[in-house]
Formats: sequence, C-alpha cells, structure tokens
Amino acid sequence: MKRYDAIIIGSGQAGNPLAKQLAKAGKKTAIIEKSFVGGTCINSGCTPTKTMIGAARMAYMAKRAQEFGVPSDPAQIDFKKVLDRKNEVVSSFRESALKALTETPGLDLLTGAASFTGHKTLQVQYTDGSTETLAAELICINTGARPVIPPVKGLTDVPYLTSTTLLDVGEKPAHLLILGSGYIAMEFGQMFRRFGSEVTILERAPRILTKEDEDVAEAVAEILKEDGITIITSAQVKEAARQQEKISLTFEVDGTKQTVSGSHLLIGAGRAPDTGTLQLAQTGVATDEKGYIIVNDQLETNVEGIYALGDVKGGPAFTHISYNDHLIVAQHILEKKHSSIKNRPVPYCMFTDPELGRIGLTEKEAGEKGFNIKVAKLPLTKVARGIESGETRGLMKAVVNADTGQILGASILSVSGGEIMSVLQIAMMGHMTYDEIRNNIFAHPTFTESLNNLFMTLDND
Repeated sequence: MKRYDAIIIGSGQAGNPLAKQLAKAGKKTAIIEKSFVGGTCINSGCTPTKTMIGAARMAYMAKRAQEFGVPSDPAQIDFKKVLDRKNEVVSSFRESALKALTETPGLDLLTGAASFTGHKTLQVQYTDGSTETLAAELICINTGARPVIPPVKGLTDVPYLTSTTLLDVGEKPAHLLILGSGYIAMEFGQMFRRFGSEVTILERAPRILTKEDEDVAEAVAEILKEDGITIITSAQVKEAARQQEKISLTFEVDGTKQTVSGSHLLIGAGRAPDTGTLQLAQTGVATDEKGYIIVNDQLETNVEGIYALGDVKGGPAFTHISYNDHLIVAQHILEKKHSSIKNRPVPYCMFTDPELGRIGLTEKEAGEKGFNIKVAKLPLTKVARGIESGETRGLMKAVVNADTGQILGASILSVSGGEIMSVLQIAMMGHMTYDEIRNNIFAHPTFTESLNNLFMTLDND
C-alpha cells in the first residue's frame, strides 16, 4: 500500500488547483484522473462549446452583414475547420493544465480509475490494466457529473449523442433533435442552427428554462424561434426508433400523438453525479437519493477528512463554483479558516446569443421568500448601444427589496449579459442600493450604462 498525505480523485476545476496548493504546502499528494486532465470544463464543457459558439456567431454576423451596409456572401461553412479549431484550443488548455500538474514538486499524477476498498483506502486501476492500493488521511473527490439518459422506449437502440459526443460529430447534422431545454440544449441548439442545421427541441415541461422567470424564458424562446428553431413544449416522448438513416421520436402533446424525424439526436435531459464506480459505501461516505455526495458548509462529508467538490456534491453545477469550492477547502485545511459555501453568490451565464447572465433571486423566488419587491425591466430595444450595434434582442431585469432598496437578483439577457450581470453582483456584494446604481456614472455608450435606465423604471412605482 502506497501512502500519501492527500489524494485528489478527479482533475477538474477544483481538483487541479487544490492538488497543487496541497503539494506546495508540503503535503505528499496524488491526483487521480481516469480520462483527460482538466475535467468537463476544458475537455467537453466550457472550452470546446464556447469556441464553437464563437464560430457560430461569426456565421450569424456574416449573414447579417448586409444590414450594416457591408457586402457579404457567406460561403458554405467548413465544419471540419470549426472542429479543428475547437480541438486546437482544447489541446492547448489541456496541455497547459497537464504541464502545471506534472511540474509541481511533491505531486503525482496517476492515470486510472479509482474506487474505495476500505476506510480511506483506494484501488487505482491504471490504463495498462495494473492496479495499486493507495491510502491517505485527506481525500478530496472531484469526479464531476455525467449526462442522464432518460428511460425512453427504444432509446438505447438508436445512435443518440450527449453534450460530450456531439462535440466530435464528424458531420454537421442535417436535422438535430434535442431532448430537454436546459442550458446545454439552448446553447447547442442555437449553435447548430447557425451552422445550418435544422433544429427541433422537445421539452416535457410547459415551457423551457423552468428555473428562470417565465418572462425571461419566454424572451429566450422568442429569440430561438426567430433564429428558426422549432420548440415543442409539454412533449412527452414515448419512443425512439431508427428508420434507415434517420431517428424518429414519437411523443404526445395534450394526448395527441405526433412524430418527428431527424438525422441526429442530442440528449440534453440533465446530469447526474459521477460516483457509480467509486464504491463510496466502502469508506462510509453518504449520498442523497440522487447519488450526490452530502457535504457540510466546509464541503466535508460525513467521514472526517474526506471532502467533495464541484458537481459531484450537487448544488449549482458550474465551473466557477467548483473552482471556488477548492478555495474553501484549501483555506479550511491549510489556513484553518472557517470559510463556508453558505450564502456565497452564485452567478452564472447561459451562452446563447444574446447570453443570459444571472445572479441572486428570480422574481418568483423573491416572492416565495416573502420579500416586498419591486421589479425593474428594460427591453434591449431601449438600450442606445443595442440600437447602435444592431443588438436589440433581449431584456434587462432586476428584483429589488422595496423596503430597503437592496438588489435581490438580476437577469440580463443581452450581448455581454454576463459582464453586465457581474456589475450588479459586485453592487450586491457591496450592499449598494438600486438608486445608487441608477445615479451612478457609467461610460457612454455602453450596455452597462443602461443600468441607469433600468432602475429609472422604478421611479414611478
């Protein structure tokens, strides 16, 4: 048995920086990765998708160029070149992450699959088939999540794609069918539509983006429909089948049976914790009914000295949350600080175009919590920079505590929506009131400047 001071399982956006910090602090550390270094973000999430979304926006703007008086005749998209560029960016990021790990003194990178065999003991099955037993008093789990495949009749018999495998599809889909309407479905749907694919989204709920306010979700839906995407809600998918070169889905809407066929099928029905092979029961780590590892506010499990970080622990499944998790654990272990995940801000973006930046409470959540609220809304058609740049799709929305003037949350559906949202996040962290934002000086003409006008809409309330 090989002993370490610390073992990290998974080299995602929490595991990598935490492993380096522990090693630099003098702890003999091992990080175990069964696939590529960098986790979901670098290999099958943020990096590849945003690289391809960038290409899709270029195609979109090329088609719009004549609106601006710029002669254009966009040639057929070279989809192979899009994929090649994506692969180059991913390889660059991955190699950088790999180099950072392998050049850290006191840190061993082990390539293989880990599973618990007892209390704080692990077996690693290496890629060459050999195995080794490891032990450490400090173990951190950062194994992430995997796509959920819904129990639809016939689905296992058709060549469906996930958010990972779609990134390496060898050809541009002629007609992409998407099950689900979360952030992954929205981003992929718009991206492939801009590449020239026909796109149909099927959602079993009455509307898309059920975690967002209804008016925000409706605004996103209108943008996607304007882009030529078909969205079918309240669609209960009953069966999937392969018909020659096509995939057909049979579904019901309000009891009426319908069928749609496409060349490719993307499953975007959510994600589940990647804990199946860890054998957590062997070391006594508790999970909830969905398999997520249960942690306290310092991210420690019920077993002292074992922590869980990132998507595997449940809660907001975002790269920046995973990265912040490592800071909390590092401070707790190395500096004996009582840093906590409790009440930390949870900003996030959906990278459609325009993108949706979100922070704090939605209007619905604020109402359910009993706040006396005021709601500020401003369509992008009233934003000077939006008009000037031809980007008038979307809206800005903020929820305010009517009693204190504090900003409770915001939804910014706009070009640079995430950047604008971040301004409000900082304001919320600094306990600025909405009228301080309304009266503040922002550079003109910027999208952020329209926060003045957004909060001016409350003057007549």
